Amino acid sequence: MNEGEKSLNFIEHIIEEDLKNGFSKEDLRFRFPPEPNGYLHIGHASSICLNFGLGLRYNAPVNLRFDDTNPAKEEQEYVDAIKKDVSWLGYKWEHECFASDYFQKLYDWAIFLIKENKAYVDSQTSEAMAEQKGTPTTPGVASPFRNRSVEENLDLFQRMKNGEFKEGEHVLRAKIDMSSSNMLMRDPIMYRILHKAHHRTNTDWCIYPMYDWTHGESDYLEQVSHSFCTLEFAMHRELYDWFLDQVYDESKTRPKQREFARRNLSHTVVSKRKLLKLVEEGVVKSWDDPRMPTISGMRRRGYTPESIRNFADTIGIAKRENLIDVSLLEFHVREHLNKIAPRVMGVLDPVKVVITNYPEDQEEWLEVENNPEDPATGNRQIPFSREIYIEKEDFREEANKKFFRLKLGKEVRLKGAYIIKAESCTKDTDGNIIEIQCTYDTLSKSGSGTEESLRKIKGTLHWVSVKHAIESEIRLYDRLFTDESPDTHKDKDFMEFINPDSLQVIKGFVEPSLKEAKIGDLFQFQRMGYFNIDTDSTPENLVFNKTVGLRDSWAKIQQKS
Repeated sequence: MNEGEKSLNFIEHIIEEDLKNGFSKEDLRFRFPPEPNGYLHIGHASSICLNFGLGLRYNAPVNLRFDDTNPAKEEQEYVDAIKKDVSWLGYKWEHECFASDYFQKLYDWAIFLIKENKAYVDSQTSEAMAEQKGTPTTPGVASPFRNRSVEENLDLFQRMKNGEFKEGEHVLRAKIDMSSSNMLMRDPIMYRILHKAHHRTNTDWCIYPMYDWTHGESDYLEQVSHSFCTLEFAMHRELYDWFLDQVYDESKTRPKQREFARRNLSHTVVSKRKLLKLVEEGVVKSWDDPRMPTISGMRRRGYTPESIRNFADTIGIAKRENLIDVSLLEFHVREHLNKIAPRVMGVLDPVKVVITNYPEDQEEWLEVENNPEDPATGNRQIPFSREIYIEKEDFREEANKKFFRLKLGKEVRLKGAYIIKAESCTKDTDGNIIEIQCTYDTLSKSGSGTEESLRKIKGTLHWVSVKHAIESEIRLYDRLFTDESPDTHKDKDFMEFINPDSLQVIKGFVEPSLKEAKIGDLFQFQRMGYFNIDTDSTPENLVFNKTVGLRDSWAKIQQKS
């Protein structure tokens, strides 16, 4: 086995084996088939990267197909959001398809199955059908309507289509095997009655095909060669193949279903139903809340498509489910932002510093680099004046030798500016420090080349000029759940693990260069982390989301725990 073969995942091995056995590379076609009943999340991102990645690897077309068979839960809003997410991740689809495109063809095939005595209209209640289906260890019992005549089934099915019956009165079932060890093969439902308007077909139909009947036949109609889905559909493969057997033409490509394991992300949930509950109950503000594991939430928070693709590539494709620590995703976000994000200065918990020997009416503009990782981004100018803000935690009246920030009688360097020395401080009536008085070394300006500017000073602080600072809203995010796997506890509801401190909103001050920043712009606040401009931001009120810290502080907290 050569190195190229070693690097293949098991799905690529399946494709390579098919090609070796004579399948034409020109006939390869893949698809990403979301249901438009919610926003896509990080789990979908892995599937998107898998299918579109295969398309790129084999130079094969990839369809974006919406499995829109349930008008009760599907909306155009979700269709639009899904298209935006896939495009944002950097992928282009060959054809935009909808299962609803095939409603007439599926109906025609259903008529064919009825005529072949392979489908029948069942008029039992859903409770009766569930009871007569049996258990994994006991065979099912045939429906009393299983042997209706072809003519009666055709008549009832036509009347179902015409809207003559109420929801739940009848269903169309495939006639397969009520004693099968695979319970999905025990006469599965193919159609149910739903008197609801569809987001594309409106009220043209009042019967809608079930997922199992629709999915494989849609793959076949689109001539998808390999249909990849998650492990919970492994038992569905037998039914997928049975339905294909009924319509397959040997002159055409027959889709092959294969399954891969879900990748669950720690400290969150990825069930659309549970994500919807978070939105509906006001735990988060929307599907794109930056705490959500949705692609739109991650985009709003400042994650980049490159970082998500790199994350998906790192975790790979496997046959067993496992829980991926969210810190791995954050690592990839941090790694990419480090390369591309301009460095700026923002103070999130300010205390005023007055440089007493700096002239009151003086200000100067200092040149600093935008990104040491990318010299091509050049430099910018920032203002310096007598009064500045620094972080409260960067000053102590007294501290041990390991504290390399500002303390009384000691020096620090201000990033891109001067060396200052703390002389005294002022406190309020509660003993809180509200101002620090410092002096500066007039010859120590960064980059000036003077002997004083080259002095070795261990501590360097970020800062902003009080006179020029822009007050901004800063949104700090933490894990949405305190438990790493909140929806796996049998005796507890996942909502019990909501982190009440997942969002903290504060007021901070940023340097004036950010006044022209636009929604979505990414920055590194030096020494603080990576931030971006939120969609709520306006020119009058800048709003920053904290994307990720400079280091994985959560891992350290967990170790201490």
